[in-house]
Amino acid sequence: MDRKKILIIDDDLDQRRGLSVRLRANNYETVFGMSDETTRGTRILLIEDEPAFVRLIQVFLGHTAGSQFEIFHVDRLSKGLERLAAGGIDLVLLDLSLPDSWGYETLAKIQPHIHQVPIVVLTGLDDETLAVRAVQEGAQDYLPKASVNAALLVRSVQYAMERHRIKEELHTLSTKDELTGLHNRRGFFTLAQQQLLLANRNKAGCLLLFADLDGLKRINDTLGHHEGDRALIEIARVLNATFRESDIVARMAGDEFAVLAIDACEDDAQALTTRLDQNLAGRNATTERVYALSLSVGVAGYDPTDPCSLDDLLNQADARMYKQKRGKPKVGPIRTSLRPVTPSV
Repeated sequence: MDRKKILIIDDDLDQRRGLSVRLRANNYETVFGMSDETTRGTRILLIEDEPAFVRLIQVFLGHTAGSQFEIFHVDRLSKGLERLAAGGIDLVLLDLSLPDSWGYETLAKIQPHIHQVPIVVLTGLDDETLAVRAVQEGAQDYLPKASVNAALLVRSVQYAMERHRIKEELHTLSTKDELTGLHNRRGFFTLAQQQLLLANRNKAGCLLLFADLDGLKRINDTLGHHEGDRALIEIARVLNATFRESDIVARMAGDEFAVLAIDACEDDAQALTTRLDQNLAGRNATTERVYALSLSVGVAGYDPTDPCSLDDLLNQADARMYKQKRGKPKVGPIRTSLRPVTPSV
């Protein structure tokens, strides 16, 4: 027997094969896979309630030459969702017909996780149409239970993970701003719209901050676009330092930035803008440049008891930003001496 033992979920089968069992202390899942704790295998969450099919899956994945899988098994969707929320899962094998969820209900409940981890649907002959629909809605593959064998299962797992990896890379490229590393406009709208739905459900407010880098055209025209890019990157760093990791920070276009601050209300606006001003002043005081970084900022609050669209929220913050910008004095010419600078007031 290889030192990487297969951990089996069935006691009788375990006794017959002389293998070992490890039960999680929380008593809601069983793990079988590599017992060598120093080796990180592919972590598969198997959500399946038929003991015979669970044994078949464990044998197929455990006895395939060269395979290295660590399998977490649960027999209820509720337990599967709990395990997914805990993190660390690389792929899900999902039966759509479970004791606590069946058919489309199962698909609807797992839907929020489809973009986080690849899912392979296991289906009986009576629900194959639903399995095809699951693939159309984001699952990576489906396997009819009657046709599953070791080679097909391992290939499906490997292909599903690779397709998911490529999909995530393409998604990242399409939603990230290449220059600053922040979300781009598309990424902001995707995440912010999801967050507003959560805000409505949880009755928790949000703040949308819309900011414009003052004088970017002047920087580009006088010092070149390389220096303009440097200014944009520095603004991105200031924003990341000001807001929480859970907040959504984006470069919307050119010199425009937006932030959706989560679980915040209009009473928090002053504290947030003050912290942003302080971080901006700190950056200006410690960085040698011939101009000062300056932002014009508008803030709009989202009230889940009186919801509005994301476009409306952006328009409110944008209008307030331009009102602040119009009230600022005209900036002077860019100086030629290199020393820390502060913006005009």
